[in-house]
This record gives sequence, C-alpha cells and structure tokens, in this order.
Amino acid sequence: MAEGDNKSANLLAQETSQLEEQLQGWGEVILAGDQVLRWEKPWYPAALVGATTILFMLIYFLDPSVLTGLSCAVMILCLADYLVPTLAPRVFGSNKWTTEQQQRFHEICGNLVKTQRRVLGWWKRLFALKEEKPKMYFLSVISSLVAVAWIGQEVHNLFLTYLIVSFLLLLPGLCQHGIITKYAGMVKREINKLLKQKEKKNE
Repeated sequence: MAEGDNKSANLLAQETSQLEEQLQGWGEVILAGDQVLRWEKPWYPAALVGATTILFMLIYFLDPSVLTGLSCAVMILCLADYLVPTLAPRVFGSNKWTTEQQQRFHEICGNLVKTQRRVLGWWKRLFALKEEKPKMYFLSVISSLVAVAWIGQEVHNLFLTYLIVSFLLLLPGLCQHGIITKYAGMVKREINKLLKQKEKKNE
C-alpha cells in the first residue's frame, strides 16, 4: 500500500513539474489571475462579475454567428499564446520570482493536475457504471440530458452560459472564503432537521 502511495505521489510530482515547465511563460499572468479568483482584495468579485457582464453584453449586441464567434475565440487564444510569454515579464516587472511566488505557482500547477485526474476518474467511473449496471447508467444519462435540455429550452442560451461562467469564476473565491462550506453546512443541517421531524412523526 505504501509503495503504491509513493508511486502515485512521484507520478503526481512528475506531472506537476511538467506542467510547470509548459506554463512557465504564463507564470506572472497565472499568479495575477489566481489573486483575482481568490478575492485577495474586496473589489475583485465585483470586477469579475462586471468584466463577465460587459463581455456577454458585447456578444449579445454583436450577435455573431457560431463560426465567427469560434474563429474570434481561437484567434484571441493564438494571439495570447504568442504575446503573453513575451510581454508578461515587461508588464509585471522583474523576471525573478520570490520563494512565495514560486511555491504558489507550484501549488496551482499541482491543483490543476489533481483536477485533471479527478475529471478522468469521474469519466472512468461513468464507463465502469455502463459496464457493471447498464440500466442505471442509461437512466442516469437520459434523465440528466432531459433535465439539461429542458433548462436550455426554458432559459436563453447566452444568459445560461453567462450564469455558468460567472459561477465558475466566483467558485474559487467562494471556496477560499468558506462561503460554500458555510451554506452547504446550513443546507445539511436543515435536511437533518426535516429527517428527524419525519422520524418523530412516524414514531
């Protein structure tokens, strides 16, 4: 068991190190984005929501076709991939990082690798469910897709995308400041109260 854990830890460290090398040119931008996403200043959440709102309002008024929107998005990514590694050191100052910055960059890369592993793990479990319990797999997938289709029909696609993107951008800050944990705990307590009241009525 210990040998397996060591092997997994070594593999995680290796993948993290590889990701650090790949993202080295984006280091300053990633650290700055990390500060914003974790709400290190009180006005960061408002800035995130404001920037997202402006972007989606622009998309709404321009109303580009799917092909145009996709082309513009890929073009922006290509320009960023070319310009950011060159311009970031000039914009953010010295190329030399502090120990704290290097450690935080290492943590971010490690979290990205862990997130990738979790997603792959969920994907594998889904296919394992398909092999082991095909009926449950079928019902779960069809029910989920029907629910998503109904939501998509009832809510405007762009507005729904705006809500999802806003939530995902705010999620790291919500977790960092314990807001998710706080409200999840409140919901859990209320559910436990309802279950206890139901048990008392049954008695």
